Amino acid sequence: MSVTELFEPLTLRHGPAMRNRFMLAPLTNQQSESDGSVSKFDQDWMEQLAQSGYALIQTGAATVEASGIAYERQLGIHSDEHLSGLTQMANVIRTGGGLSAVQLHHAGHRASPELGGVPAPASSLTLPGVMALTTDEVERIRDSFIAAARRAELAGFDGVALHGAFGWILSEFMSPLFNNRTDKYGGNTENRARLTIEVIEGIRRKCGPDFQIGWRLSVERYGLRLEELREITAEILDRELIDYLDLALWDSAQIVREGTFSGQTMLSIFTSLPRKGVRLGAAGKIMSAQRAGQLLDEGCDFVLIGRAGILQRDFPLQVKKNPMYESPELPVRAQYLRDGGMSEFFINHMRGWPSFVQRFSV
Repeated sequence: MSVTELFEPLTLRHGPAMRNRFMLAPLTNQQSESDGSVSKFDQDWMEQLAQSGYALIQTGAATVEASGIAYERQLGIHSDEHLSGLTQMANVIRTGGGLSAVQLHHAGHRASPELGGVPAPASSLTLPGVMALTTDEVERIRDSFIAAARRAELAGFDGVALHGAFGWILSEFMSPLFNNRTDKYGGNTENRARLTIEVIEGIRRKCGPDFQIGWRLSVERYGLRLEELREITAEILDRELIDYLDLALWDSAQIVREGTFSGQTMLSIFTSLPRKGVRLGAAGKIMSAQRAGQLLDEGCDFVLIGRAGILQRDFPLQVKKNPMYESPELPVRAQYLRDGGMSEFFINHMRGWPSFVQRFSV
């Protein structure tokens, strides 16, 4: 497929179309205010991204409850007090011509007590001495996701994206390893998927007809079973509950090593599903124009740019200019990121990623 096809528009089931096939992946950056409010660093970052040619820009993970915090200086959307900064952020993205979404997040059993978080496990076996959430508490968290989506709509965002990956609460409830509940949110596959589906359905009822819903899914670690996740995804796609599926793969080219789908690409397990009007994209080591184009050949409707967008903010524009564009080689010096307009908070966060920032660089 020609790289030029990455710049064709893509309609979504609700709301306006994407102007091209580039979506910015949700990027945790630990640069918000300590209470979760949008900081000047958040705003500066969004101003850069808004002029970078993306069709849809997602924020980093935003807390739907104060007690669900995972990171220091994590963006928040759990209070009406966050609306002012979020509105400014949505306005900046709109001015640049892109669509916008807040990624909704609750850390579940991984909530950080040091930051005021309250670990909220699905199972009493997950954390020593910490009881599983009661059914009422699960429903409270469900309603907090829905309320946060309504805040995003009030702030002017085009939609939200649910963080259902990496063992956070929605992912945790999907896992038979982390979820041994005996109520309606545990047991068989349908029950373990119930929290995610009730959140999606609640957002659709609460928000307007043009509001967009995305879902980020990972399929590795945390006791997740590929066969089950494919079954759940098939139902969500068949019922057209979402506008787009974001497959969070560590490597978009990875091969399944065991089980029913051994030898196949992880991506193909999901691109082969009938998806009706739902769009599907993938993230994972998309560091060049050619790889982005290949993913459309492999069945994706769009691509999610993460690390490549951190290295070069205007990755889509670079690709448009040069169909052979390649991202800078990793690791990079901290000064390289600084010169590109990245805050010290964000740079320090990226130092925690293996081989991204050169050790001891200033």
